Amino acid sequence: MKESGDCMKQFKPLALLLCLLLMLGVFSACGKTATEDTTPADSSTSAAEAQTQTAEAAKDAKSESGAAAETKAAKDTKGESAAAADGATENKATETQPSEQGKKETTDMEHTKVKFTMENGGTFTMELYPEYAPKTAENFIRLVKSGYYSGTTFHRIYPGFMAQGGEGADTPSIKGEFASNGFSQNTLSHTRGVVSMARTTVKDSASSQFFICYDDATFLDGDYAAFAKVIDGMDTVDAFCEIERVSNGFDRVPTSPVEDIVIQSAEIV
Repeated sequence: MKESGDCMKQFKPLALLLCLLLMLGVFSACGKTATEDTTPADSSTSAAEAQTQTAEAAKDAKSESGAAAETKAAKDTKGESAAAADGATENKATETQPSEQGKKETTDMEHTKVKFTMENGGTFTMELYPEYAPKTAENFIRLVKSGYYSGTTFHRIYPGFMAQGGEGADTPSIKGEFASNGFSQNTLSHTRGVVSMARTTVKDSASSQFFICYDDATFLDGDYAAFAKVIDGMDTVDAFCEIERVSNGFDRVPTSPVEDIVIQSAEIV
Protein backbone atom coordinates (compact mmCIF):
# COMPACT_ATOMS: atom_id res chain seq x y z
CA MET A 1 0.00 0.00 0.00
CA LYS A 2 2.87 2.24 0.76
CA GLU A 3 4.22 1.53 -2.73
CA SER A 4 0.85 2.39 -4.29
CA GLY A 5 0.74 5.66 -2.38
CA ASP A 6 4.24 6.49 -3.49
CA CYS A 7 3.22 5.74 -7.10
CA MET A 8 0.21 8.01 -6.82
CA LYS A 9 2.38 10.76 -5.47
CA GLN A 10 4.70 10.31 -8.45
CA PHE A 11 1.80 10.50 -11.05
CA LYS A 12 -0.06 13.41 -9.37
CA PRO A 13 2.22 16.12 -10.72
CA LEU A 14 2.08 14.48 -14.13
CA ALA A 15 -1.72 14.40 -14.02
CA LEU A 16 -1.84 18.01 -12.99
CA LEU A 17 0.44 18.90 -15.89
CA LEU A 18 -1.73 17.01 -18.36
CA CYS A 19 -4.84 18.71 -17.02
CA LEU A 20 -3.15 22.07 -17.34
CA LEU A 21 -2.09 21.35 -20.90
CA LEU A 22 -5.62 20.19 -21.76
CA MET A 23 -7.17 23.33 -20.32
CA LEU A 24 -4.74 25.53 -22.29
CA GLY A 25 -5.70 23.68 -25.46
CA VAL A 26 -9.40 24.29 -24.84
CA PHE A 27 -8.86 28.00 -24.12
CA SER A 28 -6.70 28.28 -27.20
CA ALA A 29 -9.42 26.70 -29.38
CA CYS A 30 -12.11 28.95 -27.90
CA GLY A 31 -9.96 32.01 -28.42
CA LYS A 32 -9.27 31.05 -32.04
CA THR A 33 -12.99 30.58 -32.80
CA ALA A 34 -13.91 33.84 -31.20
CA THR A 35 -11.10 35.57 -33.02
CA GLU A 36 -12.15 34.15 -36.41
CA ASP A 37 -15.73 35.31 -35.87
CA THR A 38 -14.63 38.87 -35.26
CA THR A 39 -11.59 39.09 -37.51
CA PRO A 40 -10.66 42.67 -38.53
CA ALA A 41 -10.13 41.41 -42.05
CA ASP A 42 -13.73 40.28 -42.25
CA SER A 43 -14.91 43.45 -40.56
CA SER A 44 -12.98 45.58 -43.00
CA THR A 45 -14.40 43.59 -45.92
CA SER A 46 -17.93 44.08 -44.63
CA ALA A 47 -17.25 47.77 -44.13
CA ALA A 48 -15.75 48.02 -47.60
CA GLU A 49 -18.75 46.28 -49.08
CA ALA A 50 -21.06 48.51 -47.13
CA GLN A 51 -19.03 51.55 -48.19
CA THR A 52 -19.08 50.38 -51.81
CA GLN A 53 -22.82 49.78 -51.70
CA THR A 54 -23.31 53.17 -50.08
CA ALA A 55 -21.07 54.78 -52.69
CA GLU A 56 -22.93 53.02 -55.50
CA ALA A 57 -26.25 54.00 -53.97
CA ALA A 58 -25.01 57.56 -53.67
CA LYS A 59 -23.75 57.40 -57.25
CA ASP A 60 -27.09 56.08 -58.45
CA ALA A 61 -28.88 58.74 -56.46
CA LYS A 62 -26.51 61.36 -57.87
CA SER A 63 -27.01 60.01 -61.37
CA GLU A 64 -30.77 60.10 -60.98
CA SER A 65 -30.57 63.57 -59.51
CA GLY A 66 -28.24 64.59 -62.32
CA ALA A 67 -30.60 63.14 -64.91
CA ALA A 68 -33.51 64.80 -63.19
CA ALA A 69 -31.55 68.03 -63.04
CA GLU A 70 -30.61 67.72 -66.71
CA THR A 71 -34.19 66.90 -67.59
CA LYS A 72 -35.39 69.85 -65.56
CA ALA A 73 -32.72 72.05 -67.08
CA ALA A 74 -33.72 70.87 -70.55
CA LYS A 75 -37.34 71.41 -69.66
CA ASP A 76 -36.58 74.83 -68.26
CA THR A 77 -34.50 75.63 -71.32
CA LYS A 78 -37.26 74.36 -73.53
CA GLY A 79 -39.70 76.39 -71.53
CA GLU A 80 -37.49 79.43 -71.81
CA SER A 81 -37.00 78.75 -75.50
CA ALA A 82 -40.73 78.32 -75.93
CA ALA A 83 -41.30 81.48 -73.93
CA ALA A 84 -38.66 83.24 -75.99
CA ALA A 85 -40.23 81.88 -79.17
CA ASP A 86 -43.66 82.94 -77.98
CA GLY A 87 -42.23 86.30 -77.09
CA ALA A 88 -40.53 86.56 -80.46
CA THR A 89 -43.74 85.51 -82.19
CA GLU A 90 -45.68 88.02 -80.16
CA ASN A 91 -43.14 90.72 -80.93
CA LYS A 92 -43.15 89.70 -84.57
CA ALA A 93 -46.93 89.78 -84.62
CA THR A 94 -46.81 93.16 -82.93
CA GLU A 95 -44.23 94.37 -85.40
CA THR A 96 -46.03 92.83 -88.36
CA GLN A 97 -49.45 94.14 -87.49
CA PRO A 98 -48.59 97.83 -87.84
CA SER A 99 -46.64 97.01 -90.98
CA GLU A 100 -49.60 95.18 -92.55
CA GLN A 101 -51.91 97.87 -91.31
CA GLY A 102 -49.64 100.51 -92.77
CA LYS A 103 -49.51 98.60 -96.04
CA LYS A 104 -53.28 98.43 -96.15
CA GLU A 105 -53.62 102.13 -95.45
CA THR A 106 -50.98 102.94 -98.06
CA THR A 107 -52.66 100.64 -100.56
CA ASP A 108 -56.03 102.24 -99.89
CA MET A 109 -54.54 105.68 -100.49
CA GLU A 110 -52.94 104.48 -103.71
CA HIS A 111 -56.20 103.05 -105.05
CA THR A 112 -56.68 105.95 -107.41
CA LYS A 113 -60.09 106.21 -109.00
CA VAL A 114 -60.52 107.41 -112.57
CA LYS A 115 -63.86 108.56 -113.95
CA PHE A 116 -64.52 108.31 -117.70
CA THR A 117 -67.21 110.43 -119.27
CA MET A 118 -68.36 109.38 -122.72
CA GLU A 119 -69.41 111.74 -125.46
CA ASN A 120 -73.00 110.46 -125.21
CA GLY A 121 -73.09 111.32 -121.48
CA GLY A 122 -72.53 107.85 -120.06
CA THR A 123 -69.93 107.43 -117.32
CA PHE A 124 -68.00 104.69 -115.63
CA THR A 125 -65.38 104.70 -112.88
CA MET A 126 -62.44 102.36 -112.44
CA GLU A 127 -60.26 101.79 -109.39
CA LEU A 128 -56.55 101.19 -109.87
CA TYR A 129 -54.66 98.50 -107.97
CA PRO A 130 -50.95 99.40 -108.06
CA GLU A 131 -50.06 96.58 -105.66
CA TYR A 132 -50.50 94.22 -108.61
CA ALA A 133 -48.93 96.28 -111.40
CA PRO A 134 -47.27 99.45 -110.05
CA LYS A 135 -45.59 100.70 -113.23
CA THR A 136 -48.70 100.03 -115.26
CA ALA A 137 -50.86 101.99 -112.82
CA GLU A 138 -48.31 104.79 -112.69
CA ASN A 139 -48.22 105.04 -116.48
CA PHE A 140 -52.03 105.05 -116.68
CA ILE A 141 -52.35 107.84 -114.11
CA ARG A 142 -49.74 109.88 -115.98
CA LEU A 143 -51.69 109.55 -119.21
CA VAL A 144 -54.98 110.46 -117.49
CA LYS A 145 -53.46 113.54 -115.86
CA SER A 146 -51.99 114.65 -119.17
CA GLY A 147 -55.46 114.52 -120.80
CA TYR A 148 -54.26 111.86 -123.20
CA TYR A 149 -57.50 109.87 -123.23
CA SER A 150 -59.79 112.76 -124.03
CA GLY A 151 -61.03 112.28 -127.61
CA THR A 152 -59.81 108.69 -127.96
CA THR A 153 -62.25 105.88 -128.73
CA PHE A 154 -63.23 102.32 -127.90
CA HIS A 155 -62.39 100.88 -131.30
CA ARG A 156 -62.87 97.17 -130.58
CA ILE A 157 -66.01 95.75 -128.98
CA TYR A 158 -66.13 91.99 -128.56
CA PRO A 159 -69.40 90.95 -126.80
CA GLY A 160 -68.84 88.34 -124.10
CA PHE A 161 -65.12 89.09 -124.09
CA MET A 162 -63.94 92.70 -123.83
CA ALA A 163 -64.06 96.36 -124.93
CA GLN A 164 -60.74 97.86 -126.03
CA GLY A 165 -59.88 101.57 -126.19
CA GLY A 166 -57.27 104.24 -125.64
CA GLU A 167 -55.71 104.15 -129.10
CA GLY A 168 -54.03 107.43 -129.96
CA ALA A 169 -50.68 109.03 -130.59
CA ASP A 170 -47.65 106.87 -129.91
CA THR A 171 -46.62 106.70 -126.26
CA PRO A 172 -43.58 105.01 -124.69
CA SER A 173 -43.91 101.29 -124.09
CA ILE A 174 -43.78 99.91 -120.54
CA LYS A 175 -42.68 96.61 -119.04
CA GLY A 176 -45.35 93.92 -119.14
CA GLU A 177 -46.15 93.26 -115.50
CA PHE A 178 -47.42 89.69 -115.65
CA ALA A 179 -46.13 86.24 -114.70
CA SER A 180 -45.04 84.99 -118.14
CA ASN A 181 -42.85 88.09 -118.35
CA GLY A 182 -41.13 87.37 -115.03
CA PHE A 183 -43.47 89.47 -112.87
CA SER A 184 -45.20 87.06 -110.48
CA GLN A 185 -46.54 89.82 -108.22
CA ASN A 186 -49.52 90.38 -110.49
CA THR A 187 -52.19 87.91 -109.39
CA LEU A 188 -55.21 90.03 -110.34
CA SER A 189 -57.47 87.74 -112.37
CA HIS A 190 -59.25 88.77 -115.53
CA THR A 191 -62.84 88.63 -114.31
CA ARG A 192 -65.82 90.76 -115.31
CA GLY A 193 -65.05 94.48 -114.98
CA VAL A 194 -61.28 94.03 -114.61
CA VAL A 195 -59.15 96.41 -116.68
CA SER A 196 -55.94 95.21 -118.33
CA MET A 197 -53.37 96.50 -120.79
CA ALA A 198 -53.55 95.61 -124.48
CA ARG A 199 -50.31 94.73 -126.25
CA THR A 200 -48.84 93.11 -129.36
CA THR A 201 -47.10 89.75 -129.35
CA VAL A 202 -44.14 91.58 -127.82
CA LYS A 203 -44.50 91.30 -124.03
CA ASP A 204 -43.12 94.76 -123.28
CA SER A 205 -45.19 96.58 -125.91
CA ALA A 206 -48.11 97.92 -123.82
CA SER A 207 -48.39 101.70 -123.87
CA SER A 208 -51.82 103.37 -123.74
CA GLN A 209 -54.44 100.92 -124.98
CA PHE A 210 -56.46 99.07 -122.35
CA PHE A 211 -59.42 96.70 -122.33
CA ILE A 212 -62.31 96.02 -119.96
CA CYS A 213 -63.47 92.42 -119.49
CA TYR A 214 -67.17 91.76 -120.22
CA ASP A 215 -66.99 88.30 -118.77
CA ASP A 216 -64.47 86.13 -116.95
CA ALA A 217 -61.38 85.78 -119.16
CA THR A 218 -59.08 83.98 -116.77
CA PHE A 219 -57.20 82.37 -119.69
CA LEU A 220 -55.47 85.76 -119.98
CA ASP A 221 -54.11 85.55 -116.42
CA GLY A 222 -50.34 85.63 -116.34
CA ASP A 223 -50.04 86.95 -119.90
CA TYR A 224 -51.57 90.42 -119.64
CA ALA A 225 -51.15 93.15 -117.04
CA ALA A 226 -54.44 93.50 -115.19
CA PHE A 227 -54.28 96.64 -113.05
CA ALA A 228 -57.76 98.00 -112.30
CA LYS A 229 -61.47 97.27 -112.16
CA VAL A 230 -64.67 99.10 -113.10
CA ILE A 231 -66.43 99.73 -109.78
CA ASP A 232 -69.26 101.88 -111.07
CA GLY A 233 -71.04 102.34 -114.41
CA MET A 234 -70.41 98.92 -115.92
CA ASP A 235 -73.78 99.31 -117.63
CA THR A 236 -72.21 102.12 -119.72
CA VAL A 237 -69.52 99.72 -120.91
CA ASP A 238 -72.15 97.01 -121.59
CA ALA A 239 -74.04 99.50 -123.78
CA PHE A 240 -71.12 99.62 -126.22
CA CYS A 241 -72.28 96.22 -127.45
CA GLU A 242 -75.56 97.74 -128.68
CA ILE A 243 -73.76 99.66 -131.41
CA GLU A 244 -73.54 97.98 -134.81
CA ARG A 245 -70.17 96.45 -135.62
CA VAL A 246 -68.36 95.20 -138.68
CA SER A 247 -65.49 92.78 -139.10
CA ASN A 248 -62.01 94.07 -138.49
CA GLY A 249 -60.41 91.26 -140.43
CA PHE A 250 -58.91 89.19 -137.60
CA ASP A 251 -61.58 88.65 -134.89
CA ARG A 252 -63.99 85.72 -135.26
CA VAL A 253 -66.97 88.06 -134.92
CA PRO A 254 -67.57 91.66 -136.04
CA THR A 255 -65.87 93.90 -133.45
CA SER A 256 -65.33 97.30 -135.13
CA PRO A 257 -68.13 99.78 -134.22
CA VAL A 258 -69.65 101.61 -137.21
CA GLU A 259 -70.07 104.65 -134.95
CA ASP A 260 -67.26 106.09 -132.89
CA ILE A 261 -67.52 105.45 -129.18
CA VAL A 262 -65.71 108.54 -127.97
CA ILE A 263 -64.22 109.22 -124.53
CA GLN A 264 -64.96 112.85 -123.78
CA SER A 265 -62.75 112.97 -120.68
CA ALA A 266 -60.91 110.91 -118.11
CA GLU A 267 -60.14 112.43 -114.72
CA ILE A 268 -58.85 111.47 -111.27
CA VAL A 269 -61.67 111.52 -108.70
